[in-house]
Amino acid sequence: MPSIGSYAIILVVVAATTFATLFGIRRLAFRIGAVVRPDARHVHERPTPTLGGVAMLLGVLAGMFTAWCMGSFDAVFAGSTEPLGLVIAAIVIAVVGVIDDLKDVSAPAKIAGIVLAASVLVISGISILVFRIPFAGVFVLSTDWSYLISVVWVVGMANAINLIDGLDGLAGGIVAIGAATFFLYAHELGSEGLLAAGNIGPLVAIVALGACIGFLPHNIHPAKIFMGDAGALLLGLLMAASTMVVGGRIDRSYSGTSFFFFAPLLIPLVILGVPVIDTLFAIIRRARSRSGISNADKGHLHHRLMALGHGHRRSVFILWTWTALLSGFVLWPIYSGTGDGIVPFGIAAILLSLFTILHPGVRIERRRLARDDARDARRNGGLDRSEPTGPIEFGVPAPDMDDEPGKVAEN
Repeated sequence: MPSIGSYAIILVVVAATTFATLFGIRRLAFRIGAVVRPDARHVHERPTPTLGGVAMLLGVLAGMFTAWCMGSFDAVFAGSTEPLGLVIAAIVIAVVGVIDDLKDVSAPAKIAGIVLAASVLVISGISILVFRIPFAGVFVLSTDWSYLISVVWVVGMANAINLIDGLDGLAGGIVAIGAATFFLYAHELGSEGLLAAGNIGPLVAIVALGACIGFLPHNIHPAKIFMGDAGALLLGLLMAASTMVVGGRIDRSYSGTSFFFFAPLLIPLVILGVPVIDTLFAIIRRARSRSGISNADKGHLHHRLMALGHGHRRSVFILWTWTALLSGFVLWPIYSGTGDGIVPFGIAAILLSLFTILHPGVRIERRRLARDDARDARRNGGLDRSEPTGPIEFGVPAPDMDDEPGKVAEN
């Protein structure tokens, strides 16, 4: 297995390339009109360039080329078609995303592009070969089943990251935490001899982490540039590829120190629990309303947090923290060899839940909504013609009932 120092070099190369090229990509996006303007669907307040995924792709290519030139990764590249397949698939899915960013394409066309990229991965050898069901045993997949499950895995992961990309820094931060966690998980497996020295999974995870680190300084609220579908789909592909070649190839248990070693493919589902749950809720919500699965709405987790009264940055922080909490829950038993870490993580989850629901900003917003409901009731009865108060910022006292109608205190 390559050393931590070798992976650190790749991380720096990817992050630096992504960060540096974003300046030029941003100017190019303005020049060609690749700009997302504020509307009812988006929460940003000013026209913002997209195509940040192009810079992330350049960072990924730079990182893979650097790894190819380094002797530390000879086992990964020697006699293997997987690195080339990953590069081609990354280019394909980024192109699909760029086309969708420049002019909206239909959902079937986008899915077809993702399936094409996933097919390239499978043909090159990046696929799920072993499927372990907890306490039911290990199933070695046939070629047909391996292809089907692998493609579904890529499509699901890419769409999960794409759907969660609704606030500045949200998707990049979640994937950064998830990629770092999965790298540590895969590296530990390699140290225990459960992964072959030439397994590409840890390298792909560190490349995804580097792309996020390089991108986030440009994307923290207020964002200077968006990753767009190109970036979200690319990150989803990288996470899918990394998890497939690690979780989908382990046919042995690891000393029984963690339940997840009985079902390695559960690891990414837990680490990326926020986008996975958000996607499941979106599917259920749109199915119940009989709207298309691809139809955009404002029912995602981040939208709900903001509707509760949390601001943009706080909503992102809460979802980042949930991802870190889930990641810690996965890593603790792997590195400690015990399950005692469940208690502190459980306490942290309770505290985070209380913060999410009972934060002062949430209480203020609920009080404002109750006041507006009361005014609506009086207005309907002809007793009051005042306007709704509008949102109230945390830290600013709510206006009294005898304040000027429609006026809101400002920072």
